[in-house]
Amino acid sequence: MAGEVVVDALPYFDQGYDESGVREAALALVDEETRRYRPTKNYLEYLPAPAYNAFETEIMKNEFERLQSRLPMDMLSMKRYELPQPSAGKMTDISAWNECVENSQAQLEHQALRILNLELLSEYGSNAWKSYNTVLVQMLETAQKQLQELRKRIQEINWERKHEQTEAGVNLKNLEERIKDEI
Repeated sequence: MAGEVVVDALPYFDQGYDESGVREAALALVDEETRRYRPTKNYLEYLPAPAYNAFETEIMKNEFERLQSRLPMDMLSMKRYELPQPSAGKMTDISAWNECVENSQAQLEHQALRILNLELLSEYGSNAWKSYNTVLVQMLETAQKQLQELRKRIQEINWERKHEQTEAGVNLKNLEERIKDEI
């Protein structure tokens, strides 16, 4: 297993970190490592260049160009709500008037549907929002319970490690004493 690092420290059992000189020695090792390691100016050069406009649509590009040019925003077009009559040359043409009537009926139907949607929203919208908020609260409570269980499990693992390391430390101490006695 090439490149595998075996950690041989027992942080719950090892002693001597508070002794004088240990901290200074560790800081000296860190300083020596930072003197040897000189980062390059652009340490991210191996990464591809970021594509900041990868998700821009044509509409977004046009809007950004308009903003850069400091042009005013186009006024809201009300043309589709107009009910034009037939042109002056077709005032006596029945098919032209039928088109105008069909256009007006389509716009009336569209407006009626918008009014119906607004009525439905005013009647049921608040209940739907309350239901959505209830679901969000339930999701939050579930996530908080999972987080608490995870923290509890982490604490248990840390206690298990401490117990195992303390036992291993005592065994190591006993083995050291036996080796000293045998020598």
